[in-house]
Amino acid sequence: MTEPIRTVDVWRNGGPAHTDQVAVETPVALVFNGISHAVMMATPTDLEAFALGFALSEGLLLSRAECYGIEVVEGDAGIEVQIDVATAAEVRLKDQRRSLAGRTGCGLCGIDSLVRLDLSPEALVPAPWVASLTPDTVQRALAAMGGRQPINAATGACHAAGWADTRGDIVDVAEDVGRHNALDKLLGRRAAAGLANGEGFVVMSSRASYELVRKCARLGVPALATISAPTSLAIDIARAAGLTLYGFVRPGQAVRYAGGNPGRPLV
Repeated sequence: MTEPIRTVDVWRNGGPAHTDQVAVETPVALVFNGISHAVMMATPTDLEAFALGFALSEGLLLSRAECYGIEVVEGDAGIEVQIDVATAAEVRLKDQRRSLAGRTGCGLCGIDSLVRLDLSPEALVPAPWVASLTPDTVQRALAAMGGRQPINAATGACHAAGWADTRGDIVDVAEDVGRHNALDKLLGRRAAAGLANGEGFVVMSSRASYELVRKCARLGVPALATISAPTSLAIDIARAAGLTLYGFVRPGQAVRYAGGNPGRPLV
């Protein structure tokens, strides 16, 4: 399998050549029952988890049980992840089929019409513990995540998505050149391990785009905290879903944009 880090020659500030490490970005095709659905640019790690997380967070699968198997096949042009899914999921996929050209940036990724946008999430089942989630807790989680990003430590080029428990202790971290991919890897790992409904929240080393909030809402994640700002649509979706959303989580600061305990100050 392709390694996630590559060594290259560089010339820093006009000095002599020396080596540096860069993050690998490669095309990853997601193929469901032989149907190519998406080609994403991704870091070649945890691709089984990535495929499962993508399928669940995009609503292509309604549960882990609809996935019968995943195989990763590497070729000359990139990597193909072959996902064997239930017939009902295949019918749903054909109905929702889009031609995607995944990027490490953001956007609608090739969706073919406005009517296919799914911006109206169902309300999350309330998680009582979220009312006690504090700025200190989300700050602690994001601060701790930095030490668990080996690819980013080597290259400075990867986003991370982490799962924190209700105390703000980080229990898992996934990395990728794309923030959406990192989140899908994290959610896929948890789904594969049967932990999708466990108590805790997601922290991310990025801004809060509407896609990240929508993915979390679809999988029942009650809270999301990011190091940078949310967009207006991310806030709207979080409020509609009843998801607690923190942004600008830095040392000494955490801004709550949605959810949480109404009696707590926003900052």
